[in-house]
Amino acid sequence: MTARIGVLFVCLGNICRSPLAKFVFADLVTRRRVADRFAIDSCGTGAWHAGEGADPRTEAVARKYGLDVAHRARQLRPHVDFDHFHYLIGMDLDNHRRLLETGAPSDRVFLLRSFDPELAGRPHHEIIVPDPYYGGEDGFEKMYHMVRAGCEGLLEHALARHG
Repeated sequence: MTARIGVLFVCLGNICRSPLAKFVFADLVTRRRVADRFAIDSCGTGAWHAGEGADPRTEAVARKYGLDVAHRARQLRPHVDFDHFHYLIGMDLDNHRRLLETGAPSDRVFLLRSFDPELAGRPHHEIIVPDPYYGGEDGFEKMYHMVRAGCEGLLEHALARHG
């Protein structure tokens, strides 16, 4: 595993939720002046959008909050990613299950919103980031706030755990 704290955000196609989480987390570590301590990426469990940029609605909400939107979708690479990342962060139960099914170490697989302190102790089915792909733009705004709270908690957790 890398000496830097590796964080991999995972969703279905890597164009909506996981890129936004990557954008938000990268911004948070930059603002905290700890970016050099992290290796951050995102991927999808499927290859439908490999090589594409983020969904335009994801880019729009990211730009609204001043985030960098540089992104190229890719599929999960279990034999590389599981060795490289300390945190394998799924957006929903399907992503979480798929990570485990492909051999991810269970102690490194999390749901993003499990790091949101306001959701502490809630069951997994209540702390997912729903896929906004088939909905309207309001779903992307809601997703941003869910992702932001989860990323803030994840950053605090990672810094406390890794010193």
